[in-house]
Amino acid sequence: MTWETIAGWGSTALFAVGAFFFFAGSVGLVRFPDVYTRLHALTKADNLGLGFVVTGLALRAESWIVVLKLYLIWLIVIVTGATACYLVANAARGSGLEPWTRERR
Repeated sequence: MTWETIAGWGSTALFAVGAFFFFAGSVGLVRFPDVYTRLHALTKADNLGLGFVVTGLALRAESWIVVLKLYLIWLIVIVTGATACYLVANAARGSGLEPWTRERR
């Protein structure tokens, strides 16, 4: 087996895992009860999914500079995603929206 074959199968597997995490984050966005749990599900799953996709792309990259750029883009997305999540949660909290709590029976 050549390196291109191994990298091709590995990157395909990483793309599939990344797509699963993107799907799981989207399901969490739709199904969770309040803005705080939705933000948590979306930011965690999407950042992890993007990490798998970037790693899959890095296996197919032509040079090390492309790999460096891919991981730099991922880092920027992580920082901006966390900042946006904080701002949305802070605005929700400032408007008086309380976190969801499970009802006790």
